[in-house]
Amino acid sequence: MEDDDVSLRHLRVLTLLLEVGSLTRAAEILNTTQPTISKILTKLRAHFGDPLFVRVGLAMHPTPKAVGLAQPLKELLTHSAAMRASAASFDPRTSTREFSIIVTEVGMIQMIPPIIAHLEREGRGLRLKAVPLDSRQVEARLEAGEADLALGAFPGMAPNTRRQRLYTDQYVSVARRTHPQLQKLHRADCFLGERHIVVTSSHTGHAAHRMLEQVLNSRLDSDRAHVRVPSFVTSAFIASCTDAVGTLPARLAEPLAERLGLVVFPTPLPLPRIDIGQFWHERVHHDQGHRWFRAAIYALFGTAKAKSSRRN
Repeated sequence: MEDDDVSLRHLRVLTLLLEVGSLTRAAEILNTTQPTISKILTKLRAHFGDPLFVRVGLAMHPTPKAVGLAQPLKELLTHSAAMRASAASFDPRTSTREFSIIVTEVGMIQMIPPIIAHLEREGRGLRLKAVPLDSRQVEARLEAGEADLALGAFPGMAPNTRRQRLYTDQYVSVARRTHPQLQKLHRADCFLGERHIVVTSSHTGHAAHRMLEQVLNSRLDSDRAHVRVPSFVTSAFIASCTDAVGTLPARLAEPLAERLGLVVFPTPLPLPRIDIGQFWHERVHHDQGHRWFRAAIYALFGTAKAKSSRRN
């Protein structure tokens, strides 16, 4: 930084001097001393390479340079105040902000409807954009500002990415209500002897989903993997109209089972648990609107909420 660099504080003093034309009056208004104002004016003169004010009798008259700065300075300080107000406050009732989240297929179904309902209750101008996972790294997309949050299980996320745990899910299995072996599927031998719908994971998905695929592949005979699909929702639909068994996250299986006529039962194999969290970049950590949105997400899906839902 150069010695003659000026701050917004210095520019506010210059604007005030242009309005009152007096060092003494400016000092009184700012509750400081005249020497302090005089020192700031010296710095401003050096910075702009112009005397800015010349004394004519007892009055200070602005130079043409100072007159030319008056309007740009007023606009700059107005924009600065607006930016500070935006950073310092967020009112969902009057905001028209669009929040964006990177979310998996499971998250689309589980999370989007309650988030939309919450935004509608809190502020009619608030909007939501769901961004699907793709081949790009999640942390890079958060850093680029493509999304405010990523929701899901991303244990490989960069350590400098902010995060908050929401809840832990588990895998369960589903079969249609008329499945001929329904009463025996809780036994590992019977379970493994049935045909299965295996959901193939991608490198962009949850690490737990990849582990689920690996477990099923290692335990099932090759002819027992009846069909492989890239979607848990598709898996549930196939299970509802065939005798194949599907395995998917519990918080997705339960609402789908009711709609599709499925029975949910514990998978008789040791499977990984799924730790779901919200992730965001450091640059938005202190943004008031972002903080409000993060708090809303936790209120909707945080651990206490999940426990309450299970008790009801």
